[in-house]
Amino acid sequence: MSINEVRYLPECGSTNAYVKEHFEEFGPVGAVYTENQTAGRGRLGRSWVNAEGKALYYTAAIREPLAQPTTLPLLASLAVRTQLKLRYGVDCQIKWPNDILLARRKICGILTELSVEGETGALQSIVLGLGVQVNQALDDFPEELRDLAGSVAMAAGHPIGRGRLAAEIINAVDAMYAGWKAGIRNAAQYRADCATLGRQVRLIRGGLERTAFAEDVDDQFGLVVRYEDGTRETVISG
Repeated sequence: MSINEVRYLPECGSTNAYVKEHFEEFGPVGAVYTENQTAGRGRLGRSWVNAEGKALYYTAAIREPLAQPTTLPLLASLAVRTQLKLRYGVDCQIKWPNDILLARRKICGILTELSVEGETGALQSIVLGLGVQVNQALDDFPEELRDLAGSVAMAAGHPIGRGRLAAEIINAVDAMYAGWKAGIRNAAQYRADCATLGRQVRLIRGGLERTAFAEDVDDQFGLVVRYEDGTRETVISG
């Protein structure tokens, strides 16, 4: 096992925030999970909608030397997607870079936060957070999200034991990280499970928006897009 400590919290404002506040207490790789997160957030500062006692929130604290850290959240999404398929028959896909969708409904989001050394810019640590919507029904989501959000239970057709799912995800992410340290990247499997390929995407930078066609995911998990003028670019964040 590469994860040396797992903490369960009955309630937590944010598992990512908790890990950052208690970072020095963990060994090389630690983890925290809760079933009730009251102040979670997603990418770009968006808030995460919580349904008390129906979701699962998990954050890994990695203090080991890192190489290619940008691939970690993409591999984590692949690990979670694989577990949901194997254990519950929930055949979801990945929206590049790391959202997990079922029939275009988001059921899992991943938020990664990096820490760098001030003088050298060297990467010091990584905080990898996952939020999984487990037993929510449509009524648990705000009306404006009901066409966009889903849960594992909605897909499986029955309630899901969150303790069991927590253990399965912890083990899956642990195995993913062990493989990642050994150089296993699974880019081919990620491509096969990526819902973004073959679709139009919007690239927004500095307030400017461009439309492109998503052609491929390269071996470093960059998204290869083609613009209307035929030029191509590899996007490394999304």
